[in-house]
Amino acid sequence: MTRYLIQENIYVRPSPAGAYFAVSRPEDEAPRRLLRSLLRQLSSPLLSVEGLRNWSGMDDDDSVMELLSHIQSLGWIEGSDTPSTPPEGRLEDTLPGLLAPLSSNGKVLLADEQGFYLCARGFPHETAEELSALSADLATLHERHAGLLKNNLGLRSNAWAVVDAAGNSEVGFWPMYVGDQRFVLVVGGIPRLNQPVFIQLIRALSIRYAAT
Repeated sequence: MTRYLIQENIYVRPSPAGAYFAVSRPEDEAPRRLLRSLLRQLSSPLLSVEGLRNWSGMDDDDSVMELLSHIQSLGWIEGSDTPSTPPEGRLEDTLPGLLAPLSSNGKVLLADEQGFYLCARGFPHETAEELSALSADLATLHERHAGLLKNNLGLRSNAWAVVDAAGNSEVGFWPMYVGDQRFVLVVGGIPRLNQPVFIQLIRALSIRYAAT
């Protein structure tokens, strides 16, 4: 019998950190599988053992409760008394409002794996095109050297940045894997990903590109 108890009437969704973890790498593993399932929901669901089994693809109650405890301890999941829903409307219409708050200087874009941008804020068109092409090159470069970066150096981040002399990011590139698609979030200035609008961005992309 499991030693954990489920708190009743709690609606769950990934935190900003959990949303980023879910899409930061393409691997299919239980924590990412659970978080990705939550990101595809049209409304944040009530927490339950049955739900945890369905979201994670695991059958054993003790295992799914240990998984929940693990991602809670890492701050990857959060609860609420009321459900939350993804942005309404077409993705093309909602992207500008979702992207703008993610940068300290208002310069941000979302590019696809081919190096074309879906939406850009703050960057001139020509700059956005060139940054999008650069983002595809960097994402491919990272994947080519993933063994060195992850296994040899133990680096857990996929993001790249152009930094100033003090080591502060002037523009950062954040690969995100959603379904079969790879996107890159390009952020000028200081990234501001630790906020609810980032969750909404990942939810909107997940519902569009990873819905089953």
